[in-house]
Amino acid sequence: MRTYHCIPLLIWTYMFHTVDTILLQEKPNSYLSSKKIVGLTKDDGKMLRRTKRGWMWNQFFLLEEYTGTDTQYVGKLHTDQDKGDGNLKYILTGDGAGSLFVIDENTGDIHAAKKLDREEKSLYILRAKAIDRKTGRQVEPESEFIIKIHDINDNEPKFTKDLYTASVPEMSGVGTSVIQVTATDADDANYGNSAKVVYSILQGQPYFSVDPESGIIKTALPDMSRENREQYQVVIQAKDMGGQMGGLSGTTTVNITLTDVNNNPPRFPQSTYQFNSPESVPLGTHLGRIKANDPDVGENAEVEYRIAEGDGADMFDVITDKDTQEGIITVKQNLDFENQMLYTLRVDASNTHPDPRFLHLGPFKDTAVVKISVEDIDEPPVFSKVSYLIEVDEDVKEGSIIGQVTAYDPDARNNLIKYSVDRYTDMDRIFGIHSENGSIFTLKALDRESSPWHNITVTATEINNPKQSSHIPVFIRILDINDHAPEFAMYYETFVCENAKPGQLIQTVSVMDKDDPPRGHKFYFEPVPEFTLNPNFTIVDNKDNTAGIMTRKDGYSRNKMSTYLLPILIFDNDYPIQSSTGTLTIRVCACDNQGNMQSCTAEALILSAGLSTGALVAILLCVLILLILVVLFAALKRQRKKEPLIISKDDVRDNIVTYNDEGGGEEDTQAFDIGTLRNPEAREDSKLRRDVMPETIFQIRRTVPLWENIDVQDFIHRRLKENDADPSAPPYDSLATYAYEGNDSIADSLSSLESLTADCNQDYDYLSDWGPRFKKLADMYGGDDSDRD
Repeated sequence: MRTYHCIPLLIWTYMFHTVDTILLQEKPNSYLSSKKIVGLTKDDGKMLRRTKRGWMWNQFFLLEEYTGTDTQYVGKLHTDQDKGDGNLKYILTGDGAGSLFVIDENTGDIHAAKKLDREEKSLYILRAKAIDRKTGRQVEPESEFIIKIHDINDNEPKFTKDLYTASVPEMSGVGTSVIQVTATDADDANYGNSAKVVYSILQGQPYFSVDPESGIIKTALPDMSRENREQYQVVIQAKDMGGQMGGLSGTTTVNITLTDVNNNPPRFPQSTYQFNSPESVPLGTHLGRIKANDPDVGENAEVEYRIAEGDGADMFDVITDKDTQEGIITVKQNLDFENQMLYTLRVDASNTHPDPRFLHLGPFKDTAVVKISVEDIDEPPVFSKVSYLIEVDEDVKEGSIIGQVTAYDPDARNNLIKYSVDRYTDMDRIFGIHSENGSIFTLKALDRESSPWHNITVTATEINNPKQSSHIPVFIRILDINDHAPEFAMYYETFVCENAKPGQLIQTVSVMDKDDPPRGHKFYFEPVPEFTLNPNFTIVDNKDNTAGIMTRKDGYSRNKMSTYLLPILIFDNDYPIQSSTGTLTIRVCACDNQGNMQSCTAEALILSAGLSTGALVAILLCVLILLILVVLFAALKRQRKKEPLIISKDDVRDNIVTYNDEGGGEEDTQAFDIGTLRNPEAREDSKLRRDVMPETIFQIRRTVPLWENIDVQDFIHRRLKENDADPSAPPYDSLATYAYEGNDSIADSLSSLESLTADCNQDYDYLSDWGPRFKKLADMYGGDDSDRD
């Protein structure tokens, strides 16, 4: 609703009518108070003088949103040059001239042609001039004037948001700031109270309040609990005119959420918990869950569990499930029913993030008693160690005992135990074990270089209960014995230049040893005893497990000797000392002045070590011919096998007998002749089956007539027996029984044909009570005996 105040209109109208009588005031910065200056040139010889401007007006004001039927009068332009004879013409230009504002050319009266809105534009700058109609010259210079639009209360306050969302911690004190809402009014704040906004609360009391001037929403009740109520909806009103009657208003909604604080301790729903555990459970097994409820949320509801005291504090542990905030009781040490059958624990549940402001409410923890009963079971044998490590020299003899494992039955019965090696972990059967005492011995020779470690599994099984068994890993480390001689680390292709000088290094050799001595490798190099003094080369031990080959003479000749063989004696320092002789082949090559090899006598070596291209082609051709012969032989053999499986038409495999034929049922009158059962004599006439054409016609065998025994059941059994014993009987014979009821029926016979001899003492009068459907039977059986006769 918009309220318009028109009282100021009368005041401004009065001001407009008095404009004609008010002289313009001179202001330093006003263009309305300037003076008209008439200037003369120096030739005139006259002094300059000033005359007052003839405009007579002031600043104009106009109310917005005018709703009258006539145009709204703004003011009047008049100059003292206007004698009232109509010679002057007033012209208006500038903002809105001609469209929003019109002027009477003769009188200078200005009117507003349209309704104006101050919120769209509050100030209009126009220019006016007066022209002599006859001469067309201006009688007054063009000047600017202002029309200001005065505001009325036509805009309601509007909030910056239609919906606000805020939160405040629960248990906050009275006056705690929640959120500030802001409403703006498009009206002029400098004119009246149209834009003076006052806030009030329409919904949300008595929980919240709002500051009427700032719009800050505050709590109004102390100790509001989130657990009781979490969401609040507050409606705030903003009203202009300072909240007075008739002011315009707007509203907004504020959704306030109470955030959680840790003001509630955890509480167990019960004081005692009971769990059972078999004594053989592995470590870390979850025995059960306990939970202390905390009505808080988030981190304020996080609970930490710990075992406070009890006789099983060192046997069990409690861990916290972060997802469910439950305490999980787990097994910390192995349980033994024979040692202790019942444990009692005290478990504390406490908040991990307590709030110091609410510690006065009490301790933020709770305690529950947990009782754990240990159940006795038949346990498997227990080894004395978790794993075994056995070290043995690689030169140990076969059958030697290298170690022992021991296990015992933890049950009170103390059953006997036998030991065995899991052969899946010892596929080569290198080790064996004595089943009575667990002694491990070797079955084969050991070699550290081929397999330095052996990991086997030993099984201990109760003799009385083979299902109870335990497994233990046994790690067998093979200790090194110096049983390998050192040898060259690689094959060396060594050459010496023909122009080599004495003392020139031509090769550095290194060696390797498969053994692994504890103090590391140390190798020595010497010439072989047979050639202690070599006239061509010198062996220099570098003392770092390498040796250098040095030239000993000046120049070598390929023509005299193209290849030299240099034997080198290599031995280690371990016990027993192992040595070997390595021969180094040294070729004599032609080199340039820098020692770079140019040519050697290597062609012969290559030819002796490899195959020529022609030999390789010949071998490939031979292989190809062999493959062609194999393919031809296979094709001929396959062609021989493609002979018909059945040559003779009389082959028994051509006679297919169908066994899965199904009878036609009661409606199939062609398949069976029911008269055979009724008349045994008619059965003797052999009839073939007419529903299926047999693939092989069998000779029908004549049987002895059985019409002297007309009992149907006996007849059927005899015929079945005959056909079962007859190998030539067709397998498609079938039997359907339609008339035989069977013996020992509880209801006896339901037929009335045999009732004449037994119903003399029966009363059938009750048939008359069964209704019209049984009238015929009632007439037949319900009459007197004479009638029935």
